Amino acid sequence: MGVMKTNETAMGEKAIIAAAEKALGEIAVIRKEVAKVIFGQETVVEQTLLAVLSGGHALLVGVPGLAKTKLVSTLGTVLGLNASRIQFTPDLMPSDILGSEVMDQDETGRRSFRFVPGPIFTQLLMADEINRASPRTQSALLQAMQEYHVTVAGQRNDLPQPFHVLATQNPLEQEGTYPLPEAQLDRFLMQVDVGYPELAAERQILLETTGIHEAEARGVIDATQLQAIQHLIRQMPVSEKVVDAILSLVRSARPGNGNAATDKNVAWGPGPRAGQSLMLCARARALYDGRLAPSIDDIMALAEPVLQHRMALTFAARAEGMTVRDVIAGLVVKAKG
Repeated sequence: MGVMKTNETAMGEKAIIAAAEKALGEIAVIRKEVAKVIFGQETVVEQTLLAVLSGGHALLVGVPGLAKTKLVSTLGTVLGLNASRIQFTPDLMPSDILGSEVMDQDETGRRSFRFVPGPIFTQLLMADEINRASPRTQSALLQAMQEYHVTVAGQRNDLPQPFHVLATQNPLEQEGTYPLPEAQLDRFLMQVDVGYPELAAERQILLETTGIHEAEARGVIDATQLQAIQHLIRQMPVSEKVVDAILSLVRSARPGNGNAATDKNVAWGPGPRAGQSLMLCARARALYDGRLAPSIDDIMALAEPVLQHRMALTFAARAEGMTVRDVIAGLVVKAKG
């Protein structure tokens, strides 16, 4: 009996290794295709792709004109997902996203209701400037992100699989915006900060995007292959050491856990969902880098995008000009030390 079990485990490991090698090849081609269209921004591309490969949603924060929309449409093409985009505005209603019931009348005069699906019924949804919409509309989207179905007129309608939301937020113009509540920010696996490109990348943007022909990315995988990679990521082994590093990091970011700097500067810290996100994203990052198991370095590299939108500073810390990023950087240094 014991021998049989060992063989089964070995077969399982062999199957995982074979699937991982196939996925490594696919991810390498995906990276190459995205790089044809998005110049520089390696960290942004990596973190956004990791969120999708982990089966989650990402919030992209950056000033206008940094190719956030282009990145999302490129990912739709490369990953073989049908994509749609919603431009969020203050007058956008929940039904504009979810869909609505319309009344039909047949030849005999009989009336019936029919559900017309909204743009949320897609596999990759770009929610542009999500903080411009009213809280009611935001919560309609965020509920769908959590539950993977929408309810209209009491009827449940399941969303397509896989379903990913890549939302963008402009940090500059705060007038006329409704910041996302903390509990709703937690729905995003990662917050990806999109900065200005490096000089060499900006030079390439100037030269490559102002001519007659622009490079186009091609499809590499389809939705079924993406789901297979997502399933594989959940099966990748994680060592005790890495699990301990995740727990230690997440717990050190919460006040009342013996970390003096956190107690002084953090009003409230990340919940258990942060640990789950780190666990998934670390596996995805290992695969993205061509490795079959995550390391403590993966955890430290992902600390900022996974934790920063799940924490808030005290008023005193904000008054001193401190940011959540500073606090996370301090925790990472301490964890490495």
